[in-house]
Amino acid sequence: MLTPQNRAQLKSIIKGMDRVLVAYSGGIDSTLVLKLAFDYLGDNAAAAIAVSPSLAKHDLADARRVAEEIGCELIELSSTETEDPRYQVNNPDRCYFCKTNVYDTLIAYAGQEGYRWILDGTNADDLGDHRPGLRAAREHGVRSPLQECKVGKEAIRAYAKELGLTNWDKPANACLSSRIPYGSEVTTQKLSQVEKAELILKTLGFTGHRVRHHDTIARLELHPGQFEKAIAQHSELVEALKPIGFLYITLDLGGYQSGSLNQTLSSKATSR
Repeated sequence: MLTPQNRAQLKSIIKGMDRVLVAYSGGIDSTLVLKLAFDYLGDNAAAAIAVSPSLAKHDLADARRVAEEIGCELIELSSTETEDPRYQVNNPDRCYFCKTNVYDTLIAYAGQEGYRWILDGTNADDLGDHRPGLRAAREHGVRSPLQECKVGKEAIRAYAKELGLTNWDKPANACLSSRIPYGSEVTTQKLSQVEKAELILKTLGFTGHRVRHHDTIARLELHPGQFEKAIAQHSELVEALKPIGFLYITLDLGGYQSGSLNQTLSSKATSR
């Protein structure tokens, strides 16, 4: 739970800003920041979401719904990170080039419309993983109230539930490019394949899953409790996923792990 001190700090930081644009994704972290900004600043707060092939359509729909529930204006801005060769090559710093493009887009809009600050949903727990996008945020002067107040994910979910945010228990998510291993080129075709595959799993009743794109192989990361369901529905999965363009459909016995592709970075560092 957020302490009274945390709440007072968040309120003080946000109310001290005249007019803010929240870099909003529809995830619970940026949603909480948006909710607080709207509560404290009213129409001087707005949400901006970057729309590109790396954003799944159902995630955009969810983001629209939640922003509408809050009552805050949502600005949809087209970003072009997927057209950047430095992003496409998909090195471990891909997110840096993505966020640089996104923040350039948001800053340009903010300048035109008179927003003095850009806020994001980075929280205290985000500092432990490989996140080159954080460097881009700092370079662009983006503020992170949750991180500044040392608020972590568990407290964020509890506060969001208390405030009545309907996505308080939404699983952590990331852009579709995060499903493509480092060193494998990011293309709009691959992003589309991943989006279609994950939507199929969702339609079949799977939750909290990832489809990792390994060229002709779709590696399904599911919670171990859903392995039995996957085996029972293996024919449906194969029949649905192969037409997307995958030759082989595999089940990762390690189960779903957020940021699992970052494990290759730590293993390389260990082997040096």
